[in-house]
Amino acid sequence: MGFIGVLSLILISTTLASHFSKKIGIPAVIGQLLVGVILGKGMLDIVHSDMLVQEFSEIGVILLMFLAGIESDFGLLKKYMKPALYVACLGMLFPIVMSWGSGVLLGVNGKEALFFGIVLAATSVSISVEVMKELHVVDSKEGTTILGAAVIDDILTVLLVSLGISFLTGENDTSAGESLFGIGLQLIYFILIYFVVRWIAPYLLKLSKRLFASSAVIITSLIICLVMAFLADKVGLSSVIGAFFAGIAVGQTDVRKEVHFNTEALGYSVFIPVFFVSIGLNVEFAALGEQLIFIALFVIVALISKLIGGYFGAKFSGFSNHSSMMIGAGMVSRGEMALVILQLGVAGKLLTNEYYSALVIVILLTTLISPLVLKFFTKKVSQAAAEQTAEQMVPFTVEENHQTI
Repeated sequence: MGFIGVLSLILISTTLASHFSKKIGIPAVIGQLLVGVILGKGMLDIVHSDMLVQEFSEIGVILLMFLAGIESDFGLLKKYMKPALYVACLGMLFPIVMSWGSGVLLGVNGKEALFFGIVLAATSVSISVEVMKELHVVDSKEGTTILGAAVIDDILTVLLVSLGISFLTGENDTSAGESLFGIGLQLIYFILIYFVVRWIAPYLLKLSKRLFASSAVIITSLIICLVMAFLADKVGLSSVIGAFFAGIAVGQTDVRKEVHFNTEALGYSVFIPVFFVSIGLNVEFAALGEQLIFIALFVIVALISKLIGGYFGAKFSGFSNHSSMMIGAGMVSRGEMALVILQLGVAGKLLTNEYYSALVIVILLTTLISPLVLKFFTKKVSQAAAEQTAEQMVPFTVEENHQTI
């Protein structure tokens, strides 16, 4: 029964935090992340990241990305795939180069500094999705580009880590054949995604309408989501990639609204709040004083490198300055993806304990700041669009008044 009490505390705390966050004009996700910091190791230490919290958290991020996929405009996603590729590639290049340079400047071993860059090259779009959902811009051209870039970013980061760990450690436990086999499985998975979106998901959802079981359509859609997430994890990709494309598949069917409504109720009432709280649970401030310069420098690098990389990627694709800054801001959050890469580095002995806690704090501080940055630039885009609309209407109004006179 201990977990029931923990879950109750999380839900009460996140509900109140969301209320007061929105009341003072900041994204609700900020309040939920801070709840994790307060309840976890950093302050009260009454909620721990045990197995049940981790499992609920994993389901939470899967449902969040499933909803993002349902809300995405598939036509726009295909249209903006090219700018998404630019944003993803430059959004990885800048953090790797800047992190490596900053690490070397502080006297860190070159290979370890390069791994800092790989960690900060990761993007966790789940936080950005939550902010975009709150601001109703998930299906905008900027939101679509952010989602596409984040998916490409995750794929490239996973491949980079898979190929880079043996090089950086000087060890080669995995043969070239095994590496190629793993990449082959991932390619097969992406072929499977095409079949799921085109035929499998529509057929299964159509079939589910004939079942007499209660909520058969919703259950079938969740099965598609969870199986796709599970298979993505099995072939070495992030589970959120599978969940996102499952959402894309369901979003192309006539049950889109029904599935979205019910999944949103399920996710936001239980699982998604646990996910946001779990990010803050492991924050510890013990190392903050000793490595303040390291933390401050890398927080700045983490923010600026993604912002600049995303900006130039979008700008090369023809986006306006405001839209490019919004896209860059949408790529800033590191969240669970960077933490996963960090754990892989620890397991592969790429990272010493000296920098582990400091990097965790950098990732979490960046994740806390990113919603504020994204909201700021999203409002700039909205204001620019409103001003442009007003300018277009003025000549028409003057001409109309002249004809009336």
